[in-house]
Amino acid sequence: MSDIRREIPGYDLESYLRLADQVILPSSNGYNQLVLQDVSERLYVGVDLGTAYLVVVVLDEAQQPVIGEYQFAEVVRDGLVVDFIGAVDLLRGMKRRLETRLGQPLITAASAYPPGVPRQEVRATAHVLEAAGFECSGLIDEPSAANSVLKMDNCAIVDVGGGTTGIAIVKNGKVVYTADEATGGTHFSLVIAGALGISFEEAEKLKTTPSEQQRLLPIICPVMEKVASITLKHLNGFDVEKIILVGGSSAFHGMDMVITEYCGLPTTVPYNPLFVTPLGIAIHNMDAQ
Repeated sequence: MSDIRREIPGYDLESYLRLADQVILPSSNGYNQLVLQDVSERLYVGVDLGTAYLVVVVLDEAQQPVIGEYQFAEVVRDGLVVDFIGAVDLLRGMKRRLETRLGQPLITAASAYPPGVPRQEVRATAHVLEAAGFECSGLIDEPSAANSVLKMDNCAIVDVGGGTTGIAIVKNGKVVYTADEATGGTHFSLVIAGALGISFEEAEKLKTTPSEQQRLLPIICPVMEKVASITLKHLNGFDVEKIILVGGSSAFHGMDMVITEYCGLPTTVPYNPLFVTPLGIAIHNMDAQ
């Protein structure tokens, strides 16, 4: 399927992600009760079962985000579903609320997996979707999903999730190499909790508070450097021009600067990087139909 977004006058990545930010809301947000009007009949769903967040994105036929939800969830660890029933219950609730707002059922959905996850465990992700009431249209590796949105060439896409860091090398618009290692946002929270003597839940909340991130940066800088070392190891042998950070953890203040200094390559973070991979998953759903 052609990339319809390329045909939209004035399209750019930041505008696309800002639109997503307006329509993909926390599950607890009261605005999620509003009913949408004039939504196209053909809709395409992406489900991102992350270590820290469960994100559902719905696109219309022009690949534009029209609705979505996200919520903190501890049902996946390092790309593996560890709480099947919990994952199904959360996803079923999100599906029901979105369908109520849309006034129509959501039939199919795609999902994704970190590189290196065993094939049998990848199927568990599909089973979660099916148990929640979706037909699973396909599964895609997370870096390829991210690049469906980023449309980058000759770069490294580094997906800093809750439990793992995924690296993809992109050449001529195609992912030619992927790897995945443990270390991510969960490790940020554990280090903060230990340093400040607070609970993991308190550390998680503190970590995502922008006004606190400058103070916390020295505490978690060693973990960021670990992410950078993982990245640099997998860049060996590849000539790339830049690094693009995606995933919710990459939004932490100073993350791009640490990676730039350690790896010696210009590093950027797109607007609201949490939504890049879920949007790409929804695009994969569109391509699969």
